[in-house]
Amino acid sequence: MKVSEWSKIAEGWSLAAGRWSTALGERGDLRTSPRTHRILRHGTFLMDMTWVTGRIAVGGGIWTAENMAQVARAGVTHILDMQIEFDDTPLAVPHGITVLWNPIDDDFQPKSPEVFQHGVDFALEALDEEGSKLFVHCAAGVHRAPMMTLAILCSLSWKLGDALQLIESRRPVVDFADVYVNSVKEFLQQQVKAGK
Repeated sequence: MKVSEWSKIAEGWSLAAGRWSTALGERGDLRTSPRTHRILRHGTFLMDMTWVTGRIAVGGGIWTAENMAQVARAGVTHILDMQIEFDDTPLAVPHGITVLWNPIDDDFQPKSPEVFQHGVDFALEALDEEGSKLFVHCAAGVHRAPMMTLAILCSLSWKLGDALQLIESRRPVVDFADVYVNSVKEFLQQQVKAGK
């Protein structure tokens, strides 16, 4: 699928998400706030980011330099790009945003613990930096990015059920497919066995 086609899909999800939530406060910690969604406008396209905590946002694809500039103005310092469709790295360079392109297909197949470990390591290192903000995204912010955010929150000592509830309450458009939740559970079990 072409980037322009994914942009149209992401725009639809952005509009739907915008109807359900408002911007999360800039508190800079892992506590939540009553405001939960921030839509960044660029022309007719909406750059959608849902802040699930004060420092972690989930959303859809960035796709353009103008959208990346909007993301930078929102204070994002790190991007965990889960989409296989597009690597954000070149767009982020002018803004000094650090990107991990951790591409996986949204194919409803089990995901390996290595995919999660790679993303979680990046996220935890990013969140160790004072004042950092992490944006985890895929093409539409419905499957892959929420799945990775679930793994990140659980690695930050959130209980799986609580993390699921938080993400779903902040971003109602997410769809936690059983195969993806089970993949996160397998990753977490492997972490426990490894003593992490």
